[in-house]
Amino acid sequence: MSSEKLSSSSSHFVSQLLNAGISPDDDDEVRLNKALLMLATGLFTITAMLWPLIYSVLGKSFSTTLPLLFQLILTGNMLLYIKSRNFDFFRVTQLGIFLFLPFVTQWAMGNFISSSGIILWALIAPIGALLCIGANQSIGWFIAWAALTAISSAIDYYLADPIFSAKNDIVPIRTSLVFFAINFIAVAASIYLLLRYSILEKRKMQKRLEETYVQLLVQQDRAESLLLNILPAPIAHRLQNTNQTIADGFADVTVMFADIVNFTQLAASLSPNQVFTTLNQIFSAFDELAEKFGLEKIKTIGDAYMIAGGLDNNCPDYAHAIADMAIEMNATLNQNVGVNPLGLGIRIGIGTGPLIAGVVGKKKFIYDLWGDTVNIASRITAEGQSGMIQCDATTYRRIARAFAFEGPQSTPLKGKGIVDIYRLIGRKIVNE
Repeated sequence: MSSEKLSSSSSHFVSQLLNAGISPDDDDEVRLNKALLMLATGLFTITAMLWPLIYSVLGKSFSTTLPLLFQLILTGNMLLYIKSRNFDFFRVTQLGIFLFLPFVTQWAMGNFISSSGIILWALIAPIGALLCIGANQSIGWFIAWAALTAISSAIDYYLADPIFSAKNDIVPIRTSLVFFAINFIAVAASIYLLLRYSILEKRKMQKRLEETYVQLLVQQDRAESLLLNILPAPIAHRLQNTNQTIADGFADVTVMFADIVNFTQLAASLSPNQVFTTLNQIFSAFDELAEKFGLEKIKTIGDAYMIAGGLDNNCPDYAHAIADMAIEMNATLNQNVGVNPLGLGIRIGIGTGPLIAGVVGKKKFIYDLWGDTVNIASRITAEGQSGMIQCDATTYRRIARAFAFEGPQSTPLKGKGIVDIYRLIGRKIVNE
């Protein structure tokens, strides 16, 4: 149990270290860069603590001044960063410390051999620059490491005294070999851990991006579905792809209004939920019929339902389709108790002719129709009674061969004068 607590505490400490200095508004890339540099600082500091310990285990004396100084510099710079949150300054100074401290250590210990290749640790600087700054900016750091290595090697070569070194070897060859192995393994492990952490975090970032992209696609599909429930598909696509006003003129469109008779009076005796349920059942059934006949639902206005044919190419024989749908709407309300449990009736008006269609407003917009054709269809509806389907003269001439009518009846309409209205009875029976 104690080992589990120790492991949990260690994981918590590492997590706290990697997340130190990270701000809530940092993006994933900045968070990763900060965590990588904190990880490199931790690896460097731990190694500086291990050097004198391993020397003592091997029975050799080693001054702890340099390792202690390195730890103080690294830790002090890290604490300054955590306080100031100046990541740009911390990044440059910490990488500079990574670069120069191993060379200072080698110069203090003598040469490349006696220091067991400790300058390999300076490779953390260009690797860190590659991961935390960028590929182009890391080139300068690598050149600096290569130049310092070349300078140190040249100095070692010209100042080396083989005879003196053989007699007065400060660090025995066996100890040097041990530390060569330790330094190579430790540097390789550090670079591996940094690269591994970077790759794993970038994979997590990529996975989050993919999940976000999938969520965006889902939200986009929902938005498009909602838009298509409000607008005809061609209008919805135009609205998504342009900021221009959408207004179109049509030379010939058939418009139908269906009005529930006496619903306003009936609604006064119903609860709000009953009113909604009743309208929803009836208008949902009408929506299914509109889809069946390839017609475009325009809107509902209180207890009235508006639909049109001829706004697109989905239904070329739209006047006949409107008439067929009107007949089925009456039949549905008369025969389907599940749709119409209150036994409500509708009156229908149909008009055919030119009109204008477009999207009104910028917020909570709707697709609407304007013109005499719309006005005539609306006013014909108001003149009817429950169960009646009334058409204007243009609609009558268009579908008279296929449908039976009564009339005409000359009726005065507001703003239009005397208008001939025909009552649609049903499809004509074809004798075979």
